[in-house]
Amino acid sequence: MGIGDEREKDAREKAMDDWLPITSSRNAKWWYSAFHNVTAMVGAGVLSLPYAMAALGWGPGVAILVLSWIITLYTLWQMVEMHEMVPGKRFDRYHELGQYAFGEKLGLWIVVPQQVIVEVGVDIAYMITGGKSLQKFHNTVCPGCKPIRTTYFIMIFASVHFVLSHLPNFNSISGVSFAAAVMSLTYSTIAWTASSHKGVQPDVHYSYKAATTSGRVFAFLSALGDVAFAYAGHNVVLEIQATIPSTPEKPSKAPMWKGVIFAYIVVALCYFPVAVIGYWMFGNSVADNILITLEKPRWLIATANIFVVIHVIGSYQIYAMPVFDMLESLLVKKLKFAPSFKLRLITRTLYVAFTMFIGMLIPFFGSLLGFLGGLVFAPTTYFLPCIMWLAVYKPRRYSLSWFANWICIILGLALMILAPIGALRQIILSAKTYKLFS
Repeated sequence: MGIGDEREKDAREKAMDDWLPITSSRNAKWWYSAFHNVTAMVGAGVLSLPYAMAALGWGPGVAILVLSWIITLYTLWQMVEMHEMVPGKRFDRYHELGQYAFGEKLGLWIVVPQQVIVEVGVDIAYMITGGKSLQKFHNTVCPGCKPIRTTYFIMIFASVHFVLSHLPNFNSISGVSFAAAVMSLTYSTIAWTASSHKGVQPDVHYSYKAATTSGRVFAFLSALGDVAFAYAGHNVVLEIQATIPSTPEKPSKAPMWKGVIFAYIVVALCYFPVAVIGYWMFGNSVADNILITLEKPRWLIATANIFVVIHVIGSYQIYAMPVFDMLESLLVKKLKFAPSFKLRLITRTLYVAFTMFIGMLIPFFGSLLGFLGGLVFAPTTYFLPCIMWLAVYKPRRYSLSWFANWICIILGLALMILAPIGALRQIILSAKTYKLFS
């Protein structure tokens, strides 16, 4: 192979990288990383935190919320550090880091299935959340109207994504992402201020709702899952960092970390007040979405639902971008398709249609997410980064770093085993009420 061939191959690879969504644009500022991270991290799940608190109780609930915040911030820091640990190379995608830590084949098999399940799963869940929030908005604004099926609202929500998903890369969706981040802070604030305005309810109880011991245990495990998956932005963190420019003098980890810290402060401002105030005001009678418990004033709840919709539009795009990148890499690198707008149009339209169809088919996907979440969210967020860190940096045994990583791995494993048990029971109990295409 001559030098000319080498150059041609490099040029071809560079052309592909310039076309693929993750690596095409590397001029992001630190605040892009801040709002991409907020959008990825704060899901509409924040509204179910008071309900999770009711199943956990005061002590364990607060402890698990704070512990999860600390552990996931630590594992996020590890990923930001590992992005450029090999001089002159950037691990732009989660699986590239996996391949470096565990080997070419094994790394792919460990990371890709989990990452795909998380990202596609979240997108389907967001299709449903978007559709249901639109439906709630419609029902709140027009209580006397003829009821419209959830399926149609999911279609309306998906129509936005048939357009937005053709934005080429992360930097091109930064406007959408910024709007989404602002909305998440806004509706979280509406949720806790409206709760505190209502005040502590006269018949409030903080005891566990379930009558039997087994019921309490399963509800506890299920809630454990809910809280843990409130922190699941790690699946897109390297992909976000890949958009930040980097030189040996000014590595990308400094601006990225600045953005992450900012994002985590916003996450704390969204999560802690909603969880604590929501539970404090309504006790164990709180619904699994605090906006339902609030009911009035109607205009405020309607507004909050529209904010949820705008936020979920941004989140969907953030989680879809790495999936588009995987699909387009596969088509262009492995199957040798020529990079073109037509290829992108077909691939992305099919993906949005697929997530929409599954969302319409199983509108009870939320409870399935608790189950899937336990199996795949926990590893990618809580302990895969720690295992990679141990594999790559090999810290001294019994040193602080060694202990910190093993504690995260043990807690993460416990989560991965316990949370799906609670969720599975929840699915079995409510399976009677499930309807396809409801």
